[in-house]
Amino acid sequence: MQFLAVLAALAVLAIPVTVVVLVFKVAALSRRLTDLERRHVDLAGRSIPAAVMPRVGSDRADDPAVAGPPAAPHATPVADQPDAADPGTEPADPWSGAPAAAAAAAPPDVTSVPNADRPVVVSRERASALGDWLKANWVYAISALSLAFAGVFFVQYGVENGLLPPPARVAMALLFGLALIAAGEFIRRRSGDGVKSATAYLPSTFAGAGIVSMFAGVLAARQLYDLIGTGTAFGGLAAVSVLALVIGWYYGPFLAAVGLIGAGIAPFAVGGSSETIDPLYAYFCLIAALGLGIDAARRWAWVSVLALAVGYGGLLLVFDGGGEEGYAALALTALAILAVLVPCLRSAPDHDGPTVLEAVLRRGAGGWPIFPTRLAAGAVALSVTGLVMVWGGGEAGSPLALLCLTGLACLLTLWSARARALSDLALIPAVGFLARLALEGAANGPMARSYADKAADLRLPEVAAPQTAALLLGLGVVMSLIAAWRSGRGEAGDHWRAPWGAAAALVAPIAAAVLEFFWAPSSILGPYPWALHVIALAALMAFLASRFAAADGEDRRRAAYATLSTLALIALAFGLVLTKAALTLALAALIPVAALLDRRFRLPEMGWFIQAAVMALSYRLVIDPGLDWAVDAAGLIDAILAYGGASAAMLGTLRLILPGERRNARVFLESGGAAALALFFNVMVLRQFDGRGAVFSHWALSLYAMPWLVLALVQLYRLQLGGALRWLRWAIASVAGLLALGGLGLSALPANPLAGLLGSDGWVRGPVIFDSLMVAYLIPGLMLTIAARRLGHLPRWLSLPMQGLGIALAALYAGLEIRRLWRGTDLSVHGVTQAELYSYTVALMALGAALLYQAIARRSGSLRRIAMAVIALTIAKVFLIDASGLSGLTRVFSFLALGLALAGLAWLNRWAAERQGDASTETSSG
Repeated sequence: MQFLAVLAALAVLAIPVTVVVLVFKVAALSRRLTDLERRHVDLAGRSIPAAVMPRVGSDRADDPAVAGPPAAPHATPVADQPDAADPGTEPADPWSGAPAAAAAAAPPDVTSVPNADRPVVVSRERASALGDWLKANWVYAISALSLAFAGVFFVQYGVENGLLPPPARVAMALLFGLALIAAGEFIRRRSGDGVKSATAYLPSTFAGAGIVSMFAGVLAARQLYDLIGTGTAFGGLAAVSVLALVIGWYYGPFLAAVGLIGAGIAPFAVGGSSETIDPLYAYFCLIAALGLGIDAARRWAWVSVLALAVGYGGLLLVFDGGGEEGYAALALTALAILAVLVPCLRSAPDHDGPTVLEAVLRRGAGGWPIFPTRLAAGAVALSVTGLVMVWGGGEAGSPLALLCLTGLACLLTLWSARARALSDLALIPAVGFLARLALEGAANGPMARSYADKAADLRLPEVAAPQTAALLLGLGVVMSLIAAWRSGRGEAGDHWRAPWGAAAALVAPIAAAVLEFFWAPSSILGPYPWALHVIALAALMAFLASRFAAADGEDRRRAAYATLSTLALIALAFGLVLTKAALTLALAALIPVAALLDRRFRLPEMGWFIQAAVMALSYRLVIDPGLDWAVDAAGLIDAILAYGGASAAMLGTLRLILPGERRNARVFLESGGAAALALFFNVMVLRQFDGRGAVFSHWALSLYAMPWLVLALVQLYRLQLGGALRWLRWAIASVAGLLALGGLGLSALPANPLAGLLGSDGWVRGPVIFDSLMVAYLIPGLMLTIAARRLGHLPRWLSLPMQGLGIALAALYAGLEIRRLWRGTDLSVHGVTQAELYSYTVALMALGAALLYQAIARRSGSLRRIAMAVIALTIAKVFLIDASGLSGLTRVFSFLALGLALAGLAWLNRWAAERQGDASTETSSG
C-alpha cells in the first residue's frame, strides 16, 4: 500500500514536468507552422500581415523578419524584462493596471508616483474583466492551486503515513517548490509570460505554486515537526519572501495573486500541533510586506489591496484561533506602518497631494488623493479598528493596544511634516486611543478591573496607589505635545496649523475626562491627588496657549483652543474637590471669564465655551445634582447660591459681550439665564410648600411641569439660530412641551381646588393673591403669553395656541382667586354667595374696560372688538345669572352699576371709533 502511495506522489510530482514538455512541443509546432506560412508568403511575393506575426517571445533571433533592429550593447533579453503593455494600448486582462510604457532593461523606477486619479482599484469594469478572464483562463488558476496544494498535501501525507523522516519531507517540499520556480523561469526565458504569448500565465502558474510550496515547507518545519526555532523559521520565511519579491518584479501580476492567496491558505492547510500560533502573526505581516513590495515596483495597485486583505484576514483568523491579544496589537500596528512605508520604498513617507478628509469634504473638487495615500488611510483605519475592538483575557493586552495606538498617532504626526497627504490620518489612532480608553473603563476590562481592585478602601495602608491613570494620561500628553510641535512646523499660510493646534488642546484633556468618567481615579488616588493631575494638565494647556499667542500674531485660533482646554480642565478640577453648590458657582464664574477673554483678545472660540458652559450649568441645575438636591438635600444658602449665582452669571455676562457680536452665545445666555431664574423661583416655592408634600396637588403638579415648560421655551427661543440642530431643538421642544402640557392639564382639571378630589391636600395655600393658585395657574399663564408675544420667529399655528392657553390659565387664576377671597382655602364648598357672584361681574366689567382702554391707546380695532365681546359676556351674565342669583339692594346696585358702566363704555367706544376713523381719513387724504 505504501509503495502505491509513493508511486502516486511521484506521479503528482511528474505532472509539472509533463506539462512543461507538452508546452514546448506545442510551441515548437507553432513556430514551425509560422515558418511555413512565411515561406509560402515569400514564394507568392506577398508580405505577411502584422496581425499574424509572433510576439517578441520568439527564440528565433536570427530570423530577420522576427528579430527587428539590433539590440543595444549589454541589453537585457526581452524575456527577462518585466511585462509591460505597449504605450497607448489598453490591457488585455484584468491583472494589469493602467497602460504603461515599455519596460527598460532594469525593473521600472520604484520611486515614481502614479497619477492621483489612477488606478481605480475597485470598480465594476475591473470585476467584469476578472470574471471574463476566469471564464477564458480558469485552467491556469486551478492548475496553480493544484500544484501549490500538491506540495502541501505531500507533507501532510508523509505525516499521516510515516513516509520519510521529517527533515526529508521538508526538503522534498522545498525542492518541489524550487523545481516549480525553475520550470517557470525556464518557460519565461524561452517564450515569455505576456498575454499574447503561447505560454501566457504558465511561468506565473509554476513560480507562484513553487513559492507557496516553499512557504508550506518552512511552516511545516516549525509548526508540524518543530525542527527549527522561531527565529530560524522567520529567517526562512523572509528568504522565501525575498525570492518571491525578486521574481514578482519580473513576472506578471498573476504570480502575485497566486503567491499571496496560496501563502495565505498555506498555514491552515499545513495545520500542526504547536503550543502557540503567535508566530503566524509575523508570517502574515511578512506576506503583506511581500505583496506591497512587489506592487511598489510594478504599480498594479490591486496587488497591494490583495496583500493587505490576506494580511488582515490572516491576523483575524489567528486571533480567533487563540492568538495572544498583545501580539495581535503589534501585528496590526506593523501592517499599518508597512502600508505607509512600503509603497514609497522610503524610511520616511513623502506622500503629496490632497488628504482623504479634504477630498471628501470638497467632494473631489481639488482632486483625489494618490493611491498610496488611500491605501495608507484604509490600512490605518482597519488597524485602529482592530486595536480598539480586539479584546483578550490577558491583562497585558490592553496596555499594549493603547501603546500601539499612541505610537501610531505619534508616527503619523511626525511623518505628516514631510508627507502632507497623511496629515489627517493621525486623527484616526488618536480617536481610537480615546475610544479604547473609554471602552476599557465602561466595559470593566481586565486593565480597568485590576485598577479598580486597588481602590483606597481595598488595598493595605502600606501599599502605594497604582499610577495607571497617571501613565494613561501621560500617553495623551505625549500625543498633545507632538501635535503642538507639528502645529508649530507649519508655515504661516498652512491651513493645517489650526487643526494641529486643536488636536494638541484636545487629546490630553479629553483623555483626562474619559479617565474621570469611566475609570474613577478619585477612588484610587483620592480626589485631591487626582485634581492635582488635572490642574497640572491645565497649566500645560495654559503654557501652550501663551506660546501659540506669541507665535501667531493676529490669528489666535490656536491660543483660543488651548485657553478653552485650560478653562475646561479648571472646571473639572473644581468638580473633584468642591461641593455641589461650589462647583455650580465655579462653572458659572467661568462664563464671564470667557467673555472677558473674548472681549480683550478677540477670541471668537470663547463663544463655543460659553455655549458649552451654559449647557453644563443647565444640566447641573436640572439633572445632576438637579432639583431633587436643591429641594430636599441642600441647605437654603446652598440652593440660593447655586441657582441664583448661575442665573446672575449668565444674565450678567450679557453686558460683557459687545453688541452685535457672538449672536449664538448671546441667545444661549439669554435663554439659559431666564431658565435658571425660573428654576430658582421653582425651587424656592417648592421649599416653601414643604418640598414633596401633596405630590398631586394643583401647585405641585404645575411646579413639576414648570422645568419642562422652561426647557420647551428655551429650545423654541434658540430656534432662531437655525443650523443643523434646528430639528433636534424642535424634537426636544415638542417632547418637553407635551410633558408640561400634561402637568398643567392635570393641575387645571382633576387637581383643581374646585373639584375637591384631594381633600385637604387640594386646599389653597399661602396669603391671598400670592398663594398656590398664582403658582399653579398665573405664572405658567404669564410665561406662555409673554413667550408667544416675544418669540416672533414662531409660526402662527404655534404662537396663537400658546397665547390662548396662557390667557385661559390667567383667567382661571382670577376666577379661583375671587372664590378664595370669599370662601377661604377650601374652594370645593357648595354654593356661591351673592358677594362672590357680584365680584365676578365687577371683574368682567373691569377686564372689558381695561381691554377697551388698551384698544384706544394702541388704536387696535381687533382689540376693541375683543373688549366689546367681554362686555357683551358681562351683560349676559347680569341678565341671565345675577338677575336670579342676587336679591335686595345687591341686585339693584348690580343693574345700576351695569347701566352706568355700559353708558360710559358705549360713549368711550364711539369716541374711539370716531378718532380711528378720522386718523384713517387723514392718512388716506395725505
